[in-house]
Amino acid sequence: MAIARDRPAIVMDNGTGMTKLGYAGNDSPSFIFPTAMATRSGAGGKPGVRTATSSLSQKRDTEDLDFFIGDEALYAANGPGYGLEYPMRHGQVENWDLMERFWECSLFKYLRCDPEDHYFLLTEPPLNTPENRENTAEIMFESFNCAGLYIAVQAVLALAASWTSSKVQDRSLTGTVIDSGDGVTHVIPVAEGYVIGSGIKSIPIAGRDITYFVQSLLRDRGELDTSLKTAERIKEEYAYVCPDIVKEFSRYDREKDKFQTFRVDQGGGRHVNVDVGYERFLAPEVFFNPEIISSDFLTPLPEVVDTVIQSSPIDVRRGLYNNIVLSGGSTMFKDFGRRLQRDIKHLVDARIKSSEQKSGTKSGGMDVQVISHKRQRNAVWFGGSLLAQTGEFKSYCHTKKDYDEYGPGIVRNFSLFNMP
Repeated sequence: MAIARDRPAIVMDNGTGMTKLGYAGNDSPSFIFPTAMATRSGAGGKPGVRTATSSLSQKRDTEDLDFFIGDEALYAANGPGYGLEYPMRHGQVENWDLMERFWECSLFKYLRCDPEDHYFLLTEPPLNTPENRENTAEIMFESFNCAGLYIAVQAVLALAASWTSSKVQDRSLTGTVIDSGDGVTHVIPVAEGYVIGSGIKSIPIAGRDITYFVQSLLRDRGELDTSLKTAERIKEEYAYVCPDIVKEFSRYDREKDKFQTFRVDQGGGRHVNVDVGYERFLAPEVFFNPEIISSDFLTPLPEVVDTVIQSSPIDVRRGLYNNIVLSGGSTMFKDFGRRLQRDIKHLVDARIKSSEQKSGTKSGGMDVQVISHKRQRNAVWFGGSLLAQTGEFKSYCHTKKDYDEYGPGIVRNFSLFNMP
């Protein structure tokens, strides 16, 4: 235990698409890799079920493990004998056996650390079930024998990460977090560090959907390379949010000769050129006009954010409007925050104007501010790094001694860490 208190805590943020892993106090994760596994056919285990016995707690040499994770998994799945599996779906662990093996390889092969010598900060999605928290504690304490464990809510960590923005005047844990990763987008209201569970909204549009959308546009146009990798490159390097979609179409029609082109290496010395067209601004537009790709979900993101805040207690609404924080890779599009702030402001101003007309009184108005910052892509991990490097962090952790005495139920009680 004395050794663990002298060593930095390990911060692990497992998302549907990517896992971020590193030590507390660092500015960025040491490793970022896909939350994917390649296992031998039929060796994946049953989803949602954890076997009674696990050999992982006895294994420390990962060279003989019959599975791969991350980028190695994506490569191995292309060959014979291995199938690609994802232990998480929509932010939740779907297969605990796979998740345990994923953590095993993450810690011993990537970080090359002994869990017994470290405290851990793990993240959880909004409204995570107590049973999931208990499963996490059981694996971390029994299989890995970690010194201590703290499970933090992702939205609270994202708020802490936004303190690096010049727009943030005070270190508040009240705000609205828009967390959009690869698999799902959440809009989460947080008041004084506590998530307002009744107000959370989930949007079935995220990074993976946008990548598939770009891919379909490339196919419709007849491009020579329509792979997901190419679609992802266009999304990440060229896409941006425009203020007016109709005007943007007109501008591009006038300037077709300015379409950008990039080269794709297809192996064997073969190269093809891929044009970047309307998908540059159409891809992120699905957040503001979801009918472009969906016939089931039609509510624009600004309306969802406004609804979430309006459903929250009236005494915290001003703080929720004034501190709308972006988190996750799918919020990284150029001018995303500016467009979102403008559209939410229009909704709020229209409501206030209508109220003034009905009541005959003048309102003081409402400030709407969307916070973008340089730690946005890895906001949850960076917030965890800030939290876990403080001197008091370890006193908030559940220890192995606590677990042995009281069992996995100790993590059911949420203990809010008072960040300075």
